[in-house]
Amino acid sequence: MEERRKLKRRHIIYYLLVFDRDAHAVLGQVVDITPQGIMLISEQPLEVGRIYNLRLLLPYAIAGKRELLFQAHSKWCQKDLNPDFYDTGFQLLNVGEEEVRTIEWLIEQAGFRD
Repeated sequence: MEERRKLKRRHIIYYLLVFDRDAHAVLGQVVDITPQGIMLISEQPLEVGRIYNLRLLLPYAIAGKRELLFQAHSKWCQKDLNPDFYDTGFQLLNVGEEEVRTIEWLIEQAGFRD
């Protein structure tokens, strides 16, 4: 698969849960994140090409918020190295400046260092 992302994805040291706001169900956990995209690991394959309304639980309050709400378009889904799980890549949609700052703060404070 050709690499097209503009920013390097950053792995987070926390296991952050992501929920489907429409289905009121856990979709998976964050593997890595940038202000433009996110990869989740889940027990079930996720539908590709769908726009999801997501809620990411933050590990602590950032700018007074304990969660991040956003839309994301699922671009691909494949088996993880562990065959019991699936990895899904999402493009974040219509992310505002406040959400971008929250993601950047999360990466700075909770991201693995290169």
